[in-house]
Amino acid sequence: MAQDVPADDGNASEAIVVTATRQPLPVEHVAGSVIVLDKWALESAHGFVGAEDLAELLPGVEAAVANGTQVAFQIRGIGAVDHQALTPTAAAVYADGVFLATNVQTGALLYDLERVEVLKGPQGTLYGRNASAGALNLISRRPDTEDANYVRLGYGNFDRFDIDGAIGGRLAEGMHARLAATYLSRSPIFENVAGPAEAGGQTEEFGIRLSTLLDRGAASLLLRGHFEQDSGINPMPRNDALSLGRHQIESTGDGIQDSDNSFYGASAEYEMPLGAWDLFSLTSFEGYRQNYGFDFDGTAAPFGEPSLNANLSYARDFAQFSEELRVHRRFEGGSVLLGLTAAIEDFSQRYTIWCGELDPQTLVGSCNYVGAPGRVGPDPASSAPVATLLTDIEQERLSLAAFTYNEIEVLDELKFIAGLRLTHERIEGEGQGLHVFRDGVVDFNNRDGLGPAIGANSIYTTRLTGNASLSYAFDGANLYLALSNGYKSGGFNGEVANNALHYTDEGLFAAETVTTLEAGVKGKAWGSLTYALAGFVNEYNDPQARIFVEFALPDGSSIVSNSLSNLDAADSYGIEAQIRLNLVKGLDLDLSGVWNHTSIRQDSAIGGNADLFDGKPLPFAPKFSANTRVRYETRLGAGSRIVVGANANYRSRFYLDPSGLEERSQGEVLTLAADASLYLDGPGLELGLWGRNLTNQDYAVSGYGLIGYNTFRSDPRAFGAAASFRF
Repeated sequence: MAQDVPADDGNASEAIVVTATRQPLPVEHVAGSVIVLDKWALESAHGFVGAEDLAELLPGVEAAVANGTQVAFQIRGIGAVDHQALTPTAAAVYADGVFLATNVQTGALLYDLERVEVLKGPQGTLYGRNASAGALNLISRRPDTEDANYVRLGYGNFDRFDIDGAIGGRLAEGMHARLAATYLSRSPIFENVAGPAEAGGQTEEFGIRLSTLLDRGAASLLLRGHFEQDSGINPMPRNDALSLGRHQIESTGDGIQDSDNSFYGASAEYEMPLGAWDLFSLTSFEGYRQNYGFDFDGTAAPFGEPSLNANLSYARDFAQFSEELRVHRRFEGGSVLLGLTAAIEDFSQRYTIWCGELDPQTLVGSCNYVGAPGRVGPDPASSAPVATLLTDIEQERLSLAAFTYNEIEVLDELKFIAGLRLTHERIEGEGQGLHVFRDGVVDFNNRDGLGPAIGANSIYTTRLTGNASLSYAFDGANLYLALSNGYKSGGFNGEVANNALHYTDEGLFAAETVTTLEAGVKGKAWGSLTYALAGFVNEYNDPQARIFVEFALPDGSSIVSNSLSNLDAADSYGIEAQIRLNLVKGLDLDLSGVWNHTSIRQDSAIGGNADLFDGKPLPFAPKFSANTRVRYETRLGAGSRIVVGANANYRSRFYLDPSGLEERSQGEVLTLAADASLYLDGPGLELGLWGRNLTNQDYAVSGYGLIGYNTFRSDPRAFGAAASFRF
């Protein structure tokens, strides 16, 4: 639930205004489920490390974290859980209006934010592709934000040191600028019982953002640029065959690699009147380079056999250019919005798997990766043992869309909204799967003799998505009924290519679609009580899922597939509630909860067995999740005040993949966080203490099958202190 901006008496509040509909609108007037975390809620959430931490404040929203920094959000159980960057997320993430097209771009963006807006349910009209579960908007502070200069220093356990700050203001008449920066370092958080401590993960991140606003009254130009660097070490996962204590891992350390990840971008946001219309243009570039990896079999010597050791690395390059152009006009009794978008993306990746220590010149490990021999086909290029697997892939995407979003006031109290979006995508990909023999000879993978693993393909998709809603205002409340749908793109699998089938139509994953019917009511009652209640039904077709099953071949043999594929369908329905109440002066209570039932419908056979997934729950879809936030503010004197807060987040059991197996699930989790701050208004000083995961829960944040089952783990208990100075 959103926290309103507190006034000096800690009791009054201001209306929450969101831009979910691409126009400023009070949250209670949005015909759909929206959660807003404003700057006060975000500033009290001390100890956050990455975007995944937002899920602790958002019931019905889960964050699957893979490979240390890849974050995929699921909303109401919708969204594939996968560890490859090419897999789109169903909950689209936007940073200052710019769509982040892959699941590796959100990790280090949580600094100098004004608010976070979370929209639940398909957003196929205004947000387009890959918003079939909803959308998250990360909105940074504008250059013309008043009284927002600050510097903050923090220290915590695990040798955590962080510093962030921002400075800005008026440079000249109609010109403002703002510079924000952040730095975070932290020593390993997991105990490695078999080797170097670094395998437990080290954090070192830096970010800087510069924005300039030129405001000439009717017209304005907002320029932004950012750069983030991740130079840490990704933590390794834990293998389920091990008997380890809380927050322990096991690695001899040969897979430890320093990360070299850079993220950068720039945008130009232009607004001006155009006759009776308002024109909006957003031109942007986003890109990154990544080099990282880890020991990913999860054990020091798997099951007593050193040759089962497995390490991996990723080398990625990504560039994205986009333009969105909108015109909006209000008239008596309604408004109309028309828009066009275009985006070009270019992605390339080398994915390497080896055993032991890797020779960077020959790409041969000190032992042979156990999965490599199975990729050698007939007539091998060398008689030497095979040691290493390489997979190269390049993908280009062109996306074009036209959309309209219209509001009509049928009566003073009754509003009708309707929108449509037509999207065309062209995805072109090519790649190759290679194995390296111990003598350095390189050859194409050719598992089961089905042809060399090299090829190319194209995907052409044209989709019509939209929404329609009716809302009725009465006695301080807003009742609504909304129908919406959206889709998530298909694409190429970027992991190991076994043979020529990898690049044929059968080796690709198709788009998935979601249609949602939602009814709700939101408003205010009894003075300080605000509420939002909603019920929803999702029709989920062709859900994307990573599966490990045997597939029959025409000759009667079979192969095991580890790839992103499509299930037939799934159902999801539930209810959710958000309540905020000012109990007494200065004491606010936020309560929110979601009950969500999900079930896969699998009629066709996968691996010769239709029952393998049928009736199982969707991954990362707890049946019940809830969040409670308590905040108390009181004055100690004329120039000082104290703020104390606590947050509890609960999730019932959820599954890590669509198999629905108990051993691939995470039991119920309750996490607690707390913070306390002393504000000295005169010098603008804040002194604070914070703690996160105070119950020291050790739970899975994602999982995958390889030489057993491996899970990435949650951060252990963290606590620290911070001092902030505002000027």
